[in-house]
Amino acid sequence: MIILPAIDLRGGRCVRLFQGDLTRETVYGDDPVAMAMRWQSEGGEGLHLVDLDGAVSGAPVHLDTLRAIAARLTIPIEFGGGLRTLDDARAAFGAGASRLILGTIALEDPDRLEEIAGQFPGRVYVALDARAGRVATRGWTETTTVHVEEAAAACRSRGAAGFLFTDISRDGTGVGVNVNATAALAATAGLPVIASGGVASLDDVRALRAVQAKGIAAAIIGRALYTGAVRLAEAIEAAR
Repeated sequence: MIILPAIDLRGGRCVRLFQGDLTRETVYGDDPVAMAMRWQSEGGEGLHLVDLDGAVSGAPVHLDTLRAIAARLTIPIEFGGGLRTLDDARAAFGAGASRLILGTIALEDPDRLEEIAGQFPGRVYVALDARAGRVATRGWTETTTVHVEEAAAACRSRGAAGFLFTDISRDGTGVGVNVNATAALAATAGLPVIASGGVASLDDVRALRAVQAKGIAAAIIGRALYTGAVRLAEAIEAAR
């Protein structure tokens, strides 16, 4: 299991949200490139980069930032937020993304997921963000009636190479990751799952590591790194 430091972009700054609420934002830096370089210098094995503005608007906003970060890093970057079309995907890969994370479009337009995943096999993951086990879309502003496991099966059939799973109730709260829900999805999805949202301590990393065999490939850590509750090097050691 690898550790992916997260940088969430909003208004050109590095931020974290509380449960995905755009009105409850904490700013952790004004220089995303410098932040990305910091995480790489501390041993980061990859970077999770989210375009929050894009997720809400429905089109990527921070491709220039992605390009600037990719020009300075040697580790892979996964990028998501506002990717809705094949042209968006091409632009993001062209800007330096190694893997793309699709959200809303993968769930609302399965044909589009199949089109994008078919053009970039093995490089398109789907974000399954859930409230009470049901998938949320459009930057977490809408909650559907679709259960996470059902959505995972549908996306796998259309070419998804893996999944990010976030329990929105845990994201940015510091209360800990939902290990049971993450492991349950990984056990049924049949594809790699990245745990996202809620990692608050090394105990969370160890708990995920203990159920890694179910299919948990990585864990994303955001707020805990920025507050100092978790040190990246220690998280990497715990994950190994």
